[in-house]
Amino acid sequence: MGHLKRLRIFIGFLKDKASLIKATFSTKRQTSSIRRAVLRATSHRTSTPPSNKRIAAVLSFGHGSRTRASACIQALMDRLHATRNAFVALKCLFTIHNIITRGSFILKDQLSIYPSYGGRNFLNLSMFRDSSDPETWELSSWVRWYACVLERNLTVSRVVGYYFSSPKSSKKMNDDNEEKVLALLSSDLLRELDALVGSVQEISDVPSSLNLQRNNLVHEVVRLVGEDYRLIQHEIFLRVGELGERLISLSREELTQFLDTLKRLEDCEDRLLRLFVNRYKNHGLWNSIHETTTKIMVVAVNKNVQEKALMKIWRRDKSSELSGQSLQLTSSDTWLGLDRAPLSLSTAR
Repeated sequence: MGHLKRLRIFIGFLKDKASLIKATFSTKRQTSSIRRAVLRATSHRTSTPPSNKRIAAVLSFGHGSRTRASACIQALMDRLHATRNAFVALKCLFTIHNIITRGSFILKDQLSIYPSYGGRNFLNLSMFRDSSDPETWELSSWVRWYACVLERNLTVSRVVGYYFSSPKSSKKMNDDNEEKVLALLSSDLLRELDALVGSVQEISDVPSSLNLQRNNLVHEVVRLVGEDYRLIQHEIFLRVGELGERLISLSREELTQFLDTLKRLEDCEDRLLRLFVNRYKNHGLWNSIHETTTKIMVVAVNKNVQEKALMKIWRRDKSSELSGQSLQLTSSDTWLGLDRAPLSLSTAR
């Protein structure tokens, strides 16, 4: 097995060399440097994550023209969709994640355009399999999971209106996100909360082979996802708190939707603790969720009791109204009957 693994690594090394030579002598000189940077960041050679230097080289193409940024994303997606190697695919996704968290707006914009229209750059890797050996077979499940997490990340960013995983958005969130949440309609808050909880569900749907976290690349992937989860927790906390203040004004349908969303979130708690090994526990958030769930049920019961009482009063008033109309109609008929009766006149003798 060790011999086969060494052979696989050597073949990957040769493929990387051939790809670099092809990119170097490409007639498209404007994009050759971009493709070389992508190849170096996503090499076959090691199972370690790309170095900061390699990632920075890719990110640098976001500080020029939109054409170069587009070419960078295109090269990265070409690499991702062409490979059948689990390590290369995971490194491509790791680079994409760094674009989301650290990249320029132009790079992120180019990355997010295609998924929204379901185009070629969509990250759908649900059928990805690397059957080279048992390790890469297990690693393939992490590739599929990571791709789904990043897709959901981009989707949620479009729903909330900004990239919540970037450091700048985190600072902005601390400055004025609370005011934004306060100004939102309850229906919008519920929509955003649903998207955020969907992201947490995607994160918690982690592969069963958690032992692979000993792999340096997988460990770094989980660390980055954990940072996203920490920021999502704050976003959820703000919306749960605000909706909790509006419980009385929510309709029965909105209360049901709110409760269902929180129940979905509660179902993720144990899996998240196992994934992050008790990091990012945030007891304040979970306590808030449990308390709010109880309050929703109390408010829902009270609303149900009030609606039944109102219905009973309405039925009683309606019954009284109908009885009154019936009595009035009967009295009217009697009077008319008397009015139509003939008068008997007695003649005087």
